[in-house]
Amino acid sequence: MADKRDNLIDWLRDAHAMEQQAEQMLSAQKSRLENYPKLRTRIEKHLEETQGQKALLEQTLARLGKEPSTLKDIGGKLMAFGQAVGGMAVSDEVIKGAMAGYVFENVEIAAYTVLIAAAKAAGDVETQKACEQILPQEIAMAEWLKEHLPELTQAFLDRSETPGLEAKR
Repeated sequence: MADKRDNLIDWLRDAHAMEQQAEQMLSAQKSRLENYPKLRTRIEKHLEETQGQKALLEQTLARLGKEPSTLKDIGGKLMAFGQAVGGMAVSDEVIKGAMAGYVFENVEIAAYTVLIAAAKAAGDVETQKACEQILPQEIAMAEWLKEHLPELTQAFLDRSETPGLEAKR
């Protein structure tokens, strides 16, 4: 039977693996974006935030006397690799990537919302504050993607109809 602290630690490890996956996905997406500078710039910013989030989770786990789960981290990296390879095979990579990014950000929002509630229930104010620091960054990225999906879609459609222009990425 797991207590509140055990569940909190397990979910912190899940969040660390999720940030590993996010870092890999954002890095792959950034390296392939050639024709969408606004999206690339925002991804670069969120990649820096993601690296900071991952470090904050590592510090939080260390404070609790724990480490990230190597198995979960490897799983997250493998899923990110699969997504990157899959994106290369489609003609609308930039659109599918932006849609997947929006969905992923909302999963992260849910995860940090759960972590904040769990930390509060466990009486771990420091973990709660760490997760409250991360949550607005995830919300901001999701909102940015949602706001810019129509513009990105139009740019993709315009590029795809223009001879000699690559729209994919």
